[in-house]
Amino acid sequence: MIPLIDRDICTGCENCIEVCPPSAISMQDGKAYIDGEFCEECGFCASNCPADAIKIEFPLLYP
Repeated sequence: MIPLIDRDICTGCENCIEVCPPSAISMQDGKAYIDGEFCEECGFCASNCPADAIKIEFPLLYP
């Protein structure tokens, strides 16, 4: 799953950019933006976000 960024929480620290292996994250209007075309869904961005603004929503296995 491609991570989702809560732009209201994102502080623009750029930690996610530094740890993104394919460089799929850029800054837009001072907030992080993930380009889904290049994202490898590794989760490094979410685990390195000090504001906890990046989430990976996994589908429910059982409804």
